[in-house]
Amino acid sequence: MAFKPVTHCIFDFDGLLVDTERLYFKIIDDVLKEFGHRYTVEIKLMVLGCTRKDCARIVIDHCRLNITIDEFLRLMEEKCIETLPKCQLLPGAERLVRHLVKKGIPIAIGTSSSLAALELKTTHHGDFMKNFTHLVSATDDPEVAAGKPAPDVFLVCAQRFESPPQASRVLVFEDAPNGVRAALAAGMQAVMVPDPAVVTQDQRNEATLCLNSLEHFEPELFGLPPFDDEILSESPPLNPRNL
Repeated sequence: MAFKPVTHCIFDFDGLLVDTERLYFKIIDDVLKEFGHRYTVEIKLMVLGCTRKDCARIVIDHCRLNITIDEFLRLMEEKCIETLPKCQLLPGAERLVRHLVKKGIPIAIGTSSSLAALELKTTHHGDFMKNFTHLVSATDDPEVAAGKPAPDVFLVCAQRFESPPQASRVLVFEDAPNGVRAALAAGMQAVMVPDPAVVTQDQRNEATLCLNSLEHFEPELFGLPPFDDEILSESPPLNPRNL
């Protein structure tokens, strides 16, 4: 398959750059236990890539909980404060990000995560986050009218580059089906790095390219500078996805 050359990259955050999905699974599961329910892969598939409020709404509706969205989010927040700072970078994330920055490729983050949650998740990753020119939160940014799978977060993010590119020149990296759909709806290409335990083959097929890890990404496929030996030798060891 022939891919179109790109000049800019936008990265999702959770489950793509940092290993937060297993942490969130435990957080939501712990909240649901208080109501006699358990968080399942089925529910996780429904909320992947959603904003915090949409996630809470879906979980509440699915489990028929007698609780408001704000109450559910408060319970989650209590557990997030302790848990989220423990997240680690996923395999290939730092290598790819450092490579693109070194080669002068503008990169940014377009995420459904709230700014408050991002602050917790990046507690130990401040230097890594400095690589990105900007970040757009679908939860908090007033210009993002709708969350993924709507294209808003990626369209807004692309327009905030110093020299905004055409949508077709942007490559989005995602782990969730809703994120892939948002990127495609924005007129961008989407590289998907899914959790194999929760994403179906049909959902994988929606992406422009599907990989098992960012470690396997070949920049030259999209007209980006290829990795060189120096970047490979500098790349530090990273934690695996499934610990």
